[in-house]
Amino acid sequence: MREQKVLGEERRSLILDILQNTRSPVTGSELAAKTNVSRQVIVGDITLLKARNEPILATSQGYLYMPSTTQNVLAERTIACCHSPEKTEEELNLLVDHGVTVKNVRIEHPVYGDLTASIMVANRKEVKQFMEKIKSTKAGYLSELTDGIHLHTIAAQSETILDEAEAAMRAADFLVDLA
Repeated sequence: MREQKVLGEERRSLILDILQNTRSPVTGSELAAKTNVSRQVIVGDITLLKARNEPILATSQGYLYMPSTTQNVLAERTIACCHSPEKTEEELNLLVDHGVTVKNVRIEHPVYGDLTASIMVANRKEVKQFMEKIKSTKAGYLSELTDGIHLHTIAAQSETILDEAEAAMRAADFLVDLA
């Protein structure tokens, strides 16, 4: 940790540099320690950077810099799902086991409208970290607000991979039948 606080624009430039040069998520606490400020200051800095259209994604594992050209992702789609909270880990593992990245979860709330939360899990390790974060913070799932109905944006290297993952989700009875 630095002895002195890194101030304003210098701190935001340092945060951006750290995120651009790191492939894994960086937590707000890690950024706070590197700049000798509070995590809440980092949250404000991230908000300001996002307002400048910096492609920073807040995930359950930390912040990621996501440039517009996402490597290896050639296909993306939204799927409609429904299951109990106890099935969340099974659902996410099924998707990542098919080579899919689960980018987010979205619900249609009767008062607030569309609510979207970033997930960004692409393998079982990331799913496990996500689930541990949910448990340790005692956070609820967005889908609990809609009786289990939710959408996921999923991405993969090909439409074929997405088709296979969607078929596996249908076989596991996780998809909402829109017919």
